[in-house]
Amino acid sequence: MLMYRRLLAASATLALISGVAHAQDTKTAEGLRDKALLDRTAWEITEDLTTSIGPRIVGSPAMERAKGWGEAKLKALGFTNIKVEQFAKSSWTRGEESAWLVGPYPLKLNIVGLGRTLPTPAEGIEADVALFRTYAEMMAAPEGSLKGKIAVITQPMVRAQDGYGYGVAGVSRRAGPAEAAKRGAVALLIRSVSTSDSTVPHTGVTGFGPDVVTIPAAAMGVPEAEQLERLAKKGPLRIKLKLASTTDANDVAWNISGEIKGSEKPDEVIVIGGHLDSWDVGTGALDDATGVAITTAAAKLIGELPKHPKRSIRVVMFGSEESGGSSEAYVEAHKAELPKIVLAGESDTGADRIYSLKLPAGAQKHPIATTAGNLLAPLKIFVNRDPSAHGGSDIEGLEAAGVPSIELEQDASRYFDYHHTMDDTLNKVRPDELAQNVAAWASFIYLVADSDIDFRAMKPASAPAAH
Repeated sequence: MLMYRRLLAASATLALISGVAHAQDTKTAEGLRDKALLDRTAWEITEDLTTSIGPRIVGSPAMERAKGWGEAKLKALGFTNIKVEQFAKSSWTRGEESAWLVGPYPLKLNIVGLGRTLPTPAEGIEADVALFRTYAEMMAAPEGSLKGKIAVITQPMVRAQDGYGYGVAGVSRRAGPAEAAKRGAVALLIRSVSTSDSTVPHTGVTGFGPDVVTIPAAAMGVPEAEQLERLAKKGPLRIKLKLASTTDANDVAWNISGEIKGSEKPDEVIVIGGHLDSWDVGTGALDDATGVAITTAAAKLIGELPKHPKRSIRVVMFGSEESGGSSEAYVEAHKAELPKIVLAGESDTGADRIYSLKLPAGAQKHPIATTAGNLLAPLKIFVNRDPSAHGGSDIEGLEAAGVPSIELEQDASRYFDYHHTMDDTLNKVRPDELAQNVAAWASFIYLVADSDIDFRAMKPASAPAAH
């Protein structure tokens, strides 16, 4: 009986201590949240990267400069254990590009070659047009039916807060050239994967590699695509397309990282970050200088606390997201520590306000969900009932290896107006919304970093019964 009473007393004491510790953690997280709203670090990082370095495509001199910039920035902001991890990566360099409607009358088309596209012959390709209003319509065309023609897909993208329309419309860019090639087309033009009505075209990677049979491909501005649709109703169209590009199969890229070392469990790591590379047509402000800035600034604020949280926080500037490679390289370099990576997250949808937090499967009914909900509510962020399914392209490999991930979902309503264009510039970043992002990342990541929470041990909630 005496032993039982002692155990009860010990349990009560432990609960009291735990409650006090939890309250202190929450108070510290709230302080980080409020401080971040006034902090300028993320803006300064975004401004510096887009101004001092500019466009940063893999294989370019600018990407080499970005590597040095990233390493120096992490050192200047107080990060430790800074690493520059090189990996093999083929590169692609854009050359001169042009497109003309030559029949029924001359009209210059505003185009940009899709990333990794094949070049045309030096004299270009001139051919009749086979126009399709949707990707599905082209897919319904029999193999061989487009022989000798330039395929044109004019499918629009739907604007949505969660960016869902990008996946639907983006298949024209990702798989369109290879599928048009199967049907005999000699080139492909697509309506830009864009929610704007601008003549500025949007690039972005298309399918490539030794096993991909493809054709030269480019994207055109939205008004041009709509004009071609109208003209196609009146009679045949003919287009001349010129694309120049080169590839280097023996190039390299780098993942750059730095840490805020944990005070009690430094070998347990939270990985967050954004991607350092960008397409060559703009300065990559929203995609993804802001993602690098948000996560770096959030971790820097945590690092300034009098006492670091229990676990380490590692910020990674991923070096090749736009055409792939960062994720696989990071997992390969860190496969021995995968069991100790307790959480991963990436910021890569611009810098407009965060509206939702998706937790790892099974965490929706854990106390962390309630605590996070209360913490983030003043920022107008709710905890989503759906679990995180895709935290970012650069952490896909970590997710596949079993690392739990989060999604701090940003309002993507206008993101795809500027995505992958020359218009992706600093003046599109809204400083107050950028700061709201930092506040969300800093406060939530601190909560997890200063806890013993094990997302891997949580069981996903069972699906509701069908009615």
